[in-house]
Amino acid sequence: MADIVPTASSLSDIYPQDVIGTQQQRWNDLIGRFVAIYGQEPGFISRSPGRVNIIGEHIDYSLYEVMPMAINADVLLAVRVVPDSQAISIANVDSSRFPSREFLLPKQGQELEIDASSHEWSNYFKAGLRGVLETTKRKMAVGMQILADGTVPSGAGLSSSAAFVCASALAVMKANGVVAVDKKELVELAIVSERSVGVHSGGMDQSASVLASRDSALYVKFKPSLEARPVSFPAMTPATTFVIAQTFVAADKHVTAPECYNLRVMECTLAAAVLAKKLGLIRPLPKDPSPLGMSLRGLHDTYFEETQGITSNDHTEIPKFKEQLQALVELVKANLHGDGYTREDLCSALGISLEQLNSQFLSRIPIRAERFLLRQRAQHVFTEALRVLQFQDLLSHPPASSKELPKLLGAIMNDCQTSCHELYANSCAELDELCELARTAGSLGSRLTGAGWGGCTVHLVPTEKVDKLKEAWKDGYYLKKFPDITKEKLGEAIVVSEPGSGSSVYFVQDHGLA
Repeated sequence: MADIVPTASSLSDIYPQDVIGTQQQRWNDLIGRFVAIYGQEPGFISRSPGRVNIIGEHIDYSLYEVMPMAINADVLLAVRVVPDSQAISIANVDSSRFPSREFLLPKQGQELEIDASSHEWSNYFKAGLRGVLETTKRKMAVGMQILADGTVPSGAGLSSSAAFVCASALAVMKANGVVAVDKKELVELAIVSERSVGVHSGGMDQSASVLASRDSALYVKFKPSLEARPVSFPAMTPATTFVIAQTFVAADKHVTAPECYNLRVMECTLAAAVLAKKLGLIRPLPKDPSPLGMSLRGLHDTYFEETQGITSNDHTEIPKFKEQLQALVELVKANLHGDGYTREDLCSALGISLEQLNSQFLSRIPIRAERFLLRQRAQHVFTEALRVLQFQDLLSHPPASSKELPKLLGAIMNDCQTSCHELYANSCAELDELCELARTAGSLGSRLTGAGWGGCTVHLVPTEKVDKLKEAWKDGYYLKKFPDITKEKLGEAIVVSEPGSGSSVYFVQDHGLA
């Protein structure tokens, strides 16, 4: 039986008890604002959360496993269906930053236009709508009135864009009579949808937003097909929690994509192609769901299937798979040089012309670069994939001493940050500073989370040291860099987070909440 997006009957189905009061006020305010704008109350509210990634950074688009968890911060879309209309009206509670928009549904057979070069907030709703239109081939026949409210900070690396796109696609499906929305179908169409706004991401963010369950992290696999299962943390001594801290350096991947996010996607794809050539693979790399249809995971599987006579590497046991990743790290060091590749170098390595390089690779997504650091990017991907497996293995088979587990998990997170800083170059001075301050104050593991280049950090912290950590950040980072920071802003900067619930729908009852 398919796993269906749940319908919530109360806010207790969505949020932990300690935030119900705050959320009740927020949801009632949303409904009141909707009535003020549109004259009637909404029929339902579509909700999708942001996420924090615990381990597995920048490897989902290479089709390796990741381990995120949903957070309580989310995107809400209050929706009223307008049956005899073809118009979509969308407003935002923060109208000064996000002005109201209106557009018409595309006619049957036409494509909904999205200008990916324009950083326009309503594009994320359009992306979800277009994903439903193109992926499900359903006829969207009704107009919609929508009011959006989001608490996932933009540019913080907590996937506000994925939350918005997932909530939008869910809203469109519900408005058009889809009673049971399949979670996996929603994730897959949201992955493709978000690429229409200019970022060619993997599927971690959408999987965490839709598939998460409260009190559990999520172990997400992309091969042979999308699969996610809840992951629980064993008892640890001392008791630990995850703490998220913002740099307040905006890192909007949709704006910086050509030089940051998209460039890393391109470098990983080119690394796969060059390695395939250097290693003398007979078969072409398989076309897969990665952003450019070719991935380091495809290179990984093809290499060992050819050299070791494996029928399908998808079924290789974890211990052997770890050995393969370690071998690939050495193959990268032996076959890719460290000072980067110019376009001419790439043409020489691949045996193709500059025109072919552009048509097969460089022109397919927006990028800006003169030199491509294939060795460093591939090293990060393979070692990070190994770290995810090591992390998961520790959770599944914890050491005899509960005191050892948090230290070992923290060490893996610290290694990830080192790799992001040295090999993937997606950290920044502010991220590094928050991590160093945290470790000095007692964090066991500290690393950037999300795309990087700013945004947020995530830390595995003994519960007894959380207050000390907050003070260290307050004095050593926030008050130094932002001397006029308000108490409210400081409260937003640091969040102690437990795993939250995934996407859901709430049908409005009268003028309040059940």
